[in-house]
Amino acid sequence: MWGFSRRTAKKCELPTELSKFVNNFKSVSSRKLRQEFPEQINKFYWKEVFWNSSYFIASCGGVTISTLRKYIENQTRPNE
Repeated sequence: MWGFSRRTAKKCELPTELSKFVNNFKSVSSRKLRQEFPEQINKFYWKEVFWNSSYFIASCGGVTISTLRKYIENQTRPNE
């Protein structure tokens, strides 16, 4: 979707606080998406902020992709 690859791997040093990393990622990606796809974004999205303020980080080392997919596909939404 929008020209992003399905997998992205980059070796980098993360800041001590993951919240700063997530906020930085959200800021940069929002700016890039709005610059690259203004018509598509503005057609469906009119708020000033692009991303929700919440985020989730988890480690899934040692888990196969198929197990992770099954877990994600079988999740329920909070109000279901």
